[in-house]
Amino acid sequence: MNRALYAAATGMAAQQQTLDVVADNLANADVPGFKRAAATFGAIGDNLGTIALGIRRLFEQGKLERSGGPFDVAIDGAGFFALERDGRHAYTRNGSFARASDGALRNADGWRLAGIRVPAEATAIDVASDGRVSIDLAGGKHREIGRIRLALFAAPERLRSIGSALFAATRESGAATTIVAGGARGPKLAFGMLERANVSIIEAMMAILAAQRAYEANSKGVQAADEMQRIANNLHRS
Repeated sequence: MNRALYAAATGMAAQQQTLDVVADNLANADVPGFKRAAATFGAIGDNLGTIALGIRRLFEQGKLERSGGPFDVAIDGAGFFALERDGRHAYTRNGSFARASDGALRNADGWRLAGIRVPAEATAIDVASDGRVSIDLAGGKHREIGRIRLALFAAPERLRSIGSALFAATRESGAATTIVAGGARGPKLAFGMLERANVSIIEAMMAILAAQRAYEANSKGVQAADEMQRIANNLHRS
């Protein structure tokens, strides 16, 4: 094995994966609740190169912004909205919902927010910071219809991505623990707002430039190692 060639080649593969991950982050920078990812790598023993260790999601809080959606809600703090569809469960930080014909609050992919149905006779809806959902009715009546509960995970970075801002539980993430918002130190809900993706365009562009330079450096390493191998082979034949 040409150790120098192998080390440089694995370096190129690592930088290519980094570029792919950063490009995906940028492509989803406008998706509410999207969480950026980072490629992780480790060294192969005896300086033989680099090995990919996987993609890690970074769940730091995104900025909350006022939105125009009548059913939009954001999480300020830890946790996920629990969604259901066809007997399956998923989790998201994207609180962009719309009222379906059956009264359920669903996202753009048809996933339903668990535990909440808005009746057709509702004239307005409000979500308190502790997740309590209430509606206005004709005649000035006001009624509570349920409470949005959040899901917490012991290791959210181990959730499996099944969409741009949608996740499924895994054995490594642990099962979801249901909590209510509004505690003194716990998460709160912000009605009429959405959480922006935690992607910094400037940082992503800098990461792309750094990865491109590293890729080019490793590419030159491959060329140099190949040339050294060619010279060694010629000397051996002589």
